[in-house]
Amino acid sequence: MNMTLVPTAAAARRHATRLRAAITALALVAPLAGCGGILDPQGPIGAANRTILLNALGIMLVIVVPTIIATLAFAWWFRAGNPRARYLPHFAYSGRIELIVWSIPTLVILFLGGVIWIGSHELDPAKPLNPSQKPLEVQVVSLDWKWLFIYPDQGVASVNDLVIPAGTPVHFSLTSASVMNVFFVPQLGSMIYTMNGMVTQLWLQADKTADLPGLSAQYSGDGFSDMGFVVHAVPQQDFEAWVAKTRNNGPTLDPKSYGQLAVQSRVAKPFTYGAVESAIFNAVAMQHLPPGPGPDSGRGGVDVHNRSE
Repeated sequence: MNMTLVPTAAAARRHATRLRAAITALALVAPLAGCGGILDPQGPIGAANRTILLNALGIMLVIVVPTIIATLAFAWWFRAGNPRARYLPHFAYSGRIELIVWSIPTLVILFLGGVIWIGSHELDPAKPLNPSQKPLEVQVVSLDWKWLFIYPDQGVASVNDLVIPAGTPVHFSLTSASVMNVFFVPQLGSMIYTMNGMVTQLWLQADKTADLPGLSAQYSGDGFSDMGFVVHAVPQQDFEAWVAKTRNNGPTLDPKSYGQLAVQSRVAKPFTYGAVESAIFNAVAMQHLPPGPGPDSGRGGVDVHNRSE
């Protein structure tokens, strides 16, 4: 009987060990699941952002990991049951310890500052990605609670749906028709503010075909959680086919239809405009078309609530 029980017990222990290892791995990976977009870049800007993030993490771990190890080592060595530990109640100063305590954080700050300084210049949102390649121009307007994408060269527009050719730099000109908002496609990188009465510039590129989620990264009222959109990075010929299909098929984006779009609402399904009146983006940015009222509920007092019905 003993010959049978011993292997069974050993196998049970091995199984328990593997189970604990699997649970530990899941616990470590789970917090990164929400960061999958940032850690899975699909363009040069997103890849550079990830590099900066990982470099900064590595630099900070240089001081964090030794500190954790030193804390555990000190706690173990100076335990009550260790007679070899020296107790120095009158210790006050050590030049070598002061040098270590101040030099390591100083070096970490210098390295982090260098990474941030270089990255902030290399990844300037207004810096063209490839000056020798003709970019796609896209004008972006954030509204309550939707995104309007205007293609001035193609003469079409879309709401909550952004189609771009893969491998082509995209130059975004962004403004807001209401409160300040933030345009962000995590896998492409470089979130940027949209502001009423101002135009900000952003360059992005998708390296390969994919459907990438985009979002509003700043709270802007009750419909904020529905301000999502999808970036469709497609081959150049598919982009041209989409433009041809969209052109002259659907309503025209003019001041009247824009006024209807600017009314606070959520968009259940993305749609397109088959034609765009020239200079309408400039009219929005220069406030020739009146800006939206902004969120008109949940301002405080007895009207506070999470979301409107």
